[in-house]
Amino acid sequence: MTDSSPAPRPIDIALLASVFVIAACGLLYELAAGALASYLLGDSILQFSTVIGTYLFAMGVGSWLSRYFERQLPAHFLRIELLVALVGGALPAILFIANAYLPSAFRVLLYGMVLLVGTLVGLEIPLVMRILKRNVQLKDLVSQVLTFDYLGALAVSLAFPLLLVPQLGLVRTGLLFGFMNAAVALWALWLFRRELRRLSAHALACAAVLAVLLAGLWGAEHITRFAEDKFYQDRIVLASTTPYQRIVVTQGRAGHRLYLNGNLQFAERDEYRYHEALVHPAMSAHGAPKRVAVLGGGDGMAVREILKYPSVEAITLVELDPAMTRLFGQNATLRRLNGDALASPKLAIVNQDAFQWLQAGDDTFDVIVVDFPDPTNFAIGKLYTNSFYALLEQRLAASGYAVIQTTSPLLARKSFWTVVATIESVGLTATPYHAHVPSFGEWGFVIASRRPWRLPQALPEGLRFLDVASLPLLFDFPLDMARVPAEVNRLSNQVLVHSYEQEWGHVSGH
Repeated sequence: MTDSSPAPRPIDIALLASVFVIAACGLLYELAAGALASYLLGDSILQFSTVIGTYLFAMGVGSWLSRYFERQLPAHFLRIELLVALVGGALPAILFIANAYLPSAFRVLLYGMVLLVGTLVGLEIPLVMRILKRNVQLKDLVSQVLTFDYLGALAVSLAFPLLLVPQLGLVRTGLLFGFMNAAVALWALWLFRRELRRLSAHALACAAVLAVLLAGLWGAEHITRFAEDKFYQDRIVLASTTPYQRIVVTQGRAGHRLYLNGNLQFAERDEYRYHEALVHPAMSAHGAPKRVAVLGGGDGMAVREILKYPSVEAITLVELDPAMTRLFGQNATLRRLNGDALASPKLAIVNQDAFQWLQAGDDTFDVIVVDFPDPTNFAIGKLYTNSFYALLEQRLAASGYAVIQTTSPLLARKSFWTVVATIESVGLTATPYHAHVPSFGEWGFVIASRRPWRLPQALPEGLRFLDVASLPLLFDFPLDMARVPAEVNRLSNQVLVHSYEQEWGHVSGH
């Protein structure tokens, strides 16, 4: 017995190929919205969850609405493709600009665009299936469409973090995939040219959308800089999007500033205060540290301070993002800021997740400097948990000290003392202190050790902020920064991320 199913027509094969592109583009817009939300709003799990949930809901709405499209299905499909191309392709650019010029409307615009794109994408597949239904049996139709749909989603889910964002950036990636959606519309125009009414009007619409997207692709860098210049105020001199973060370096009257995902990491005019306070209380108290590890701190500033100790024989810098160590190791201006510390023969750079690095090794260190960004999301929050500090304790030499940068004890008081409580929960002695850094305000640090911390009798020469006489003042906490009850931050609860968001959100709201 032979299969009675008709052989697939070229038009059917073309439509199935379109399904692949449609699925890839649809998921790309979803990922771009989630990534932008996590960059700009923090708490990546919350942002991705709400964006994905909103998007899937909108797709369901679109699928339900498809029942009202009864005639001229190819024409409807073509128009929807053009709308998806315009709205989805421009989504990252519009959101970047909105964040800079209309920050109060950002969330409304974000979810409004996600709802619109999701609804349009939800309309696409049902229309394709109904067009294919003319010549394909239902069982084959469903399996073929879903196969190409899932394959397109797989392709873009791998390409987005590994290739597209690092090489093109979010704005150019969105516009490129919008162009692909418009190309599908152009393809549909040719495939259904005998069925379409007002063919010239459809052709003109395709040409206009393609022209807009091509213009956007050509000017993508200008769009990004237009938005970021407003957001950062100072002139942007370096900008890079990596699989891990958006790196921006600006230059203004206060010198250079480094931002990661929009959050200030240092300002040239006062970074010496932060890095001297971070490094020297632990290093000087040790006496003669030989082996030192720096976790985070890919800018090399902490390494610069550590190299002021002649006793140091080896430094291991563990920085997740190779783009950071490459940028601060090769750019002449940034090398000047860190004193060319990343070129030191004493330094070994490891581009790896610090959590995994602690788990995998067994070397111990006299001093470990932990210089991570603040816990704005769960990916960073895991580096402030009791699980992380238990691993840190295993890598400390018996008389060693670890020091952790720990947000502001004044503006994020509960978050600061949460870190202290978490360090103590793994059996380490926690010695908190603080320093005033004008760019940040009052900033906190914690020394973690097995032996009590003692005030050093000497500090390296040439420091601009610290001296032995004033050092004890850093360890005195006035009433408005004094200890408050706080939970232990665990991998299973990540209470620190929640309290940090609440406290800093309250501050920014004023």
